[in-house]
Amino acid sequence: MANWALVAHGGAGVIERQHLRPEQEAAYRGAMGRVAEAGAAVLKAGGSALDAIEAAIQMLEEDPLFNAGRGAVFTAEGEIELDASVMDGATLGAGAVAGLTRTRHPISAARAVMEHSPYVFLGGQGAEAFARSRRLEAVKPSFFFTERRWSALVRDLERQGLPIPPRPSGAPTTLDARAGLAHDEGKRGTVGVVALDCDGNVAAGTSTGGITAKRWGRVGDSPIIGAGTYASNASAAVSCTGAGEFFIRLSVARSICALVEFKGLTLQAAVDKVVQEDLTVLGGDGGVIAVARDGQMAWSFNTSGMYRARIASDQPLLVGVYKDDP
Repeated sequence: MANWALVAHGGAGVIERQHLRPEQEAAYRGAMGRVAEAGAAVLKAGGSALDAIEAAIQMLEEDPLFNAGRGAVFTAEGEIELDASVMDGATLGAGAVAGLTRTRHPISAARAVMEHSPYVFLGGQGAEAFARSRRLEAVKPSFFFTERRWSALVRDLERQGLPIPPRPSGAPTTLDARAGLAHDEGKRGTVGVVALDCDGNVAAGTSTGGITAKRWGRVGDSPIIGAGTYASNASAAVSCTGAGEFFIRLSVARSICALVEFKGLTLQAAVDKVVQEDLTVLGGDGGVIAVARDGQMAWSFNTSGMYRARIASDQPLLVGVYKDDP
């Protein structure tokens, strides 16, 4: 039995070999491996599952390859709105934020909501004000800008016949080589990490920029406890990625945990039941990662690919991108 374990994802979607250049695939595999190793280092040192997932997700939020933090997609109005959530399996404590525009690390804001407020979910300018009250780092909105995501917005709005917003103030005029490697996995993407620590506690966290050209303050499943994120020591920790509206309707993360806790399914059987059957029948696409208190690790997705990695005290690092990867 593993005494610590960690699983990470960087989004699921249309990710196929013919669509990724060799340098893109290498960049994603390298990034996922480094993220998993960083989280593992926290756990090896006796750190909590919460500490491990926050450290790992902060790395993903900093990497322009992923649709979270720097590298997030744009709304139809040409803005970036960031969502995140976190949950502690030991206490069922949870925190979430939506619509952040200046907080550098939304995952840290979500954790602060859980640990330093009487609430679970804060949104918009109120969430920003709370983040400032906790002295979390703020940046200009242009910090999150990447040219590739902006170009994706322009193409999408042109297809829909919608107006193109002005280029954001302060947007860089030079291309970032790493940001240029980002792959559009289908207008959406999310990052997430689940972990089991040496004290036997599990935790989950998820962070996202949402979907390209989203309108009217749309919020997906990522910051919704029970839909995109859930953790309980009685069952498992789960983080989701995909078509958020379907994950919300199925309460995907909580449903997986319920199958483990109340039906006695193995973790892999539970994630496959919800993703390959329930989600697929409803017409949704995406994937999940999960870890249980007994060290079981699992992932499942009904798309052609999902950036993913896992590592445990008794298992070496494993990184996958495509459907037929191990």
